[in-house]
Amino acid sequence: MIFTNTQSANFQREFDELLGRGKMDIAHVSNIVDGIIQEIKKDKNRALFSHISRFDNWTPTSDADLKISTDSMQKAYENLDETLKNALHLAYDRIKAYHEKQKPKSWFDTEENGTILGQKVTPVDSAGLYIPGGKAAYPSSLLMNVIPAQVAGVEEIIVCTPTPDNEPNELLLAACHLCGVSEVYKVGGASAIAALAYGTETISKVDVITGPGNIFVATAKKMVFGDVNIDMIAGPSEIGILADESANASHLAIDLLSQAEHDEMASSILITPSQKLAEDVEVEIDVWLTKLPRQEIARKSIEERGAIIVTKDMDEAISLMNEIAPEHLEVATMSPFELLPFIKHAGAIFLGHNTPEAIGDYVAGPNHTLPTGGTAKFYSPLGVENFMKKSSIISFSQNAINEIGQECALIANTEGLTAHEQSVRVRLQ
Repeated sequence: MIFTNTQSANFQREFDELLGRGKMDIAHVSNIVDGIIQEIKKDKNRALFSHISRFDNWTPTSDADLKISTDSMQKAYENLDETLKNALHLAYDRIKAYHEKQKPKSWFDTEENGTILGQKVTPVDSAGLYIPGGKAAYPSSLLMNVIPAQVAGVEEIIVCTPTPDNEPNELLLAACHLCGVSEVYKVGGASAIAALAYGTETISKVDVITGPGNIFVATAKKMVFGDVNIDMIAGPSEIGILADESANASHLAIDLLSQAEHDEMASSILITPSQKLAEDVEVEIDVWLTKLPRQEIARKSIEERGAIIVTKDMDEAISLMNEIAPEHLEVATMSPFELLPFIKHAGAIFLGHNTPEAIGDYVAGPNHTLPTGGTAKFYSPLGVENFMKKSSIISFSQNAINEIGQECALIANTEGLTAHEQSVRVRLQ
């Protein structure tokens, strides 16, 4: 991994490499993904069958094979260990409670002259949720995508997830039952995104597509955007940590590895003004790595995309982290809330020594679908608003249009739009 100091002669070059961390080469796979999308648009289910056979190692024999039955979801839920079942319910309740606070409201404002202005907020009719299922299965991602859609009031929720060897993950099925999802399809990758965007004989076209995925999923989402809405184009997972000498080196090491074990392209970055802490964390990473079942993935991630940066002070550390704009940011300092006003860019911020990023992945409540690759500078976490849209409300009385209609007509005339001008003037008294 990169171990550097801001005073190093090579620092700027090393830091620029970090800023390009985990960039997915969308251009490299664009032709492949476009071909998949065009096949789905043309051949629909027949193309899906072919893609599933090619990528997931099983071949559907009928349209019905694509859908997971609600009975199998219920059975998976009933077979859950009671302790795990209670944990999923805890996560569901906390995630729902948090997202209910996000729900925007319609509003109206009435002026004395009779003008009524406002905003009407309504859910989209349908949402397609993509849940990864390749290297690991993520029932937590199902909760994080389904719950805000349900809180928003979306009537039709469709879930797509890959099922290699036609073996759905039982915990994911149990989570589907817990959430009350009835439409779940065994379709993954760019094929799933295309099916949700354009529809097939079995899968209905949706209004918005959300959920994380690999480079093919991200590229497909980018390509279908405009025909449907999407949440964001998310890349490999990442964590940034700001820490001072009060932090526990062993805790920070395993926190960095908690993202590294996701994916070889995941990014884990510690920035601290403490040279001793930096050195201790580097040692503890090696200690923890030997204990991880996903050691090979985590090690490659840390070696190729991990970094520890020592700064002259915390102000410099914060400035660098704001440039990185990480997906997850832990602030492991003596007084983390004092630093919060200076943190400008991060998908989610975890404050204090007892707030590991992992608590946010599962049971804290806020959404764990977050902007990556520096896009936290302009994207927000997945939330209820991703599944809602706003309509402006405008109503003018005769007094109201008399009061400001002349100015409106003048502007229209200046723009050379005579019909606009006259449509106002004919109403003036």
